[in-house]
Amino acid sequence: MTRLRLGTRGSPLALVQAGLVRTQLALAHGLDEALIEIVVIRTSGDAIQDRALAEAGGKGLFTKELDSALVEGRIELAVHSAKDLPTQLPDAIAIAGYLPREDARDVLIARTAASLAELPQGAVVGSASLRREALVRRLRPDVRVVLLRGNVETRLRKVETGEIDATLLALAGLQRLGHAARATAILDADTFTPAVGQGALAMTVRAGDGATQALLAPILDADTAAALACERAFLHALDGSCRTPIAGYAQTSLGALRFRGLVLRRDGTEVHEVVASAPIGEAAACGAAAGRNLLELLPSGFLGS
Repeated sequence: MTRLRLGTRGSPLALVQAGLVRTQLALAHGLDEALIEIVVIRTSGDAIQDRALAEAGGKGLFTKELDSALVEGRIELAVHSAKDLPTQLPDAIAIAGYLPREDARDVLIARTAASLAELPQGAVVGSASLRREALVRRLRPDVRVVLLRGNVETRLRKVETGEIDATLLALAGLQRLGHAARATAILDADTFTPAVGQGALAMTVRAGDGATQALLAPILDADTAAALACERAFLHALDGSCRTPIAGYAQTSLGALRFRGLVLRRDGTEVHEVVASAPIGEAAACGAAAGRNLLELLPSGFLGS
């Protein structure tokens, strides 16, 4: 095999995730990991730290430079946190598949409280996610949610130093970085529904690149692909973006799939929910139908409110 170039963002978590893919590929094909080069590509989302993604252009800020590197032939595949992938990809880019999904739940990181309910009145919670903000404010309307950008280590440090009282992070990211013990509480997925794609690693390739797709095939997980097909179809049906708090989580078991989706007002005062199930082979259709059903329930102008 000629050298394979794997593109990734440069954060500590992104590099760990790229390393996981490289290791799995090397093991699957009996290769020296040195044959798989990790290429760090700085994205617009990494460069912008002073405002929410919704104000700067949305999810594509974490992917467009990696897409360009693929199209221009500077890399053969890119590794993404699946929740960062826009629902509509450029025609030249295809999702090759996903590694087995890790725990998709969110966790609370707090200085003094053991749970969201135990946060002090008026506590300051840092987050860059509209979904997390809306869910926190739904459960604790008295707390103040402030913008918190930066990598995992930065967010943990701001809790430790008392700059904020608490933050919320993905358990999967903490596990991959070896920080799972820092979690104060793991939040139930039914009451604090994860983001679409949370906990999954996605690999993208150039559309029509059968050689790279074949190399990736042995490490891809079919159950994760089905769950993500459902979640992404749900988000696409809602035309979801970073401007609307949307949650969606599909779980598979014994050939069946169960899905829960939410759309909320940013202040948490109103939530609309859909629950659906289907055979795993109908995952995308299930997610799309759930999205359409939820759209029918939403008041005019709710999306983007």
